[in-house]
Amino acid sequence: MALVTTSKEPSSKGRAVTAGQQAESDALGISRSPWDPDRTPGGSSGGAGAAVAAGMAPLAHAEDGGGSIRIPASCNGLVGLKPTRGLVTNGTVAVEGLGTSGMLTRTVADTAAALDVLARHDPAAWWSPPTPSSSFTAALETELSAGLRIGALTDSPIEGTGVHPACAEAVAVTLRTLESAGHHLVDTRLPLPPADELVSAFTTLWNIGGSGNEFADPDRIEPHNRALRAAARSIDSWSYAEAVQHTQQLSRRIVEAFLAGFDLLVTPTMACLPPHAGAWRAGAEDDPLMALVNSYPMGVFTSVFNVTGQPAISLPIHHDRGTGPPVGVQIVAAPWREDLLLQVSRALEVARPWAGRRLPVS
Repeated sequence: MALVTTSKEPSSKGRAVTAGQQAESDALGISRSPWDPDRTPGGSSGGAGAAVAAGMAPLAHAEDGGGSIRIPASCNGLVGLKPTRGLVTNGTVAVEGLGTSGMLTRTVADTAAALDVLARHDPAAWWSPPTPSSSFTAALETELSAGLRIGALTDSPIEGTGVHPACAEAVAVTLRTLESAGHHLVDTRLPLPPADELVSAFTTLWNIGGSGNEFADPDRIEPHNRALRAAARSIDSWSYAEAVQHTQQLSRRIVEAFLAGFDLLVTPTMACLPPHAGAWRAGAEDDPLMALVNSYPMGVFTSVFNVTGQPAISLPIHHDRGTGPPVGVQIVAAPWREDLLLQVSRALEVARPWAGRRLPVS
């Protein structure tokens, strides 16, 4: 995820940044999209996404702290579900609940089956809900009732970040399909807080996410990771505690408005097409944190729902100009409504099948 706040200084001093969305490193090389090797498979679970898209595995584990399940799903033409906060537990609570585990698959049925395995009560966890009383696979067999309230968000939550026409078209295609199935499009807008509020609180928490990682020789870390580590160390405990409280307050405001206005919200998964491999490095020789700034458009729609903890899924509903790169659409539901999210996703999969699409043969 790359929500970034910047100071007015030209250097990286005073800049709050988060982890990136590219699967590239000096040590291990560049991961590439099977759809177009000149483009990134996204990140941070880009390798998992590329493997599933290429047919190396039917599904793969992924983690999402700001979009790292949904972004690779969009880049690789896959289904990527970020579950509700706490539904799938980790060894520890990841970045104050912003992060969660999930999976990347080709079909909604595979996602439901995987979630049936992963969504289990963990009595040793810091927090963990009861195991769901019914399976998500069974939910797919229940006919979806018409009349859902469908909202849309197509303008970037962060002013100054444009939205590629293909990403906006993915939303339009989805809305037309849902409307034709008898669901109601509503004009209510999600009252998002000012971008600087959300970004500042999010990045303060996310920058500390690497605090449990110890290195024998920190000087050997790649430059942008070393810069992230330095930025994290500059955050004092009072600022961190404020950010914890602020993200919880923002989450409550957004979720309360969501519950009052929508059953589902449709947005682009990303504001851009999958960037070309290496594009994130522009300017990074002078300022290592520019690597994160450059990946900013990939996460502007996904990260807000890490703050709210709501379930959100990216579906491969569209391709740029028909045969170009995959373009995902994000659908968001109320907390704990993975069943509804999967039912709607399955209905879209039936109406606009994607499983039969094949990678281009070179």
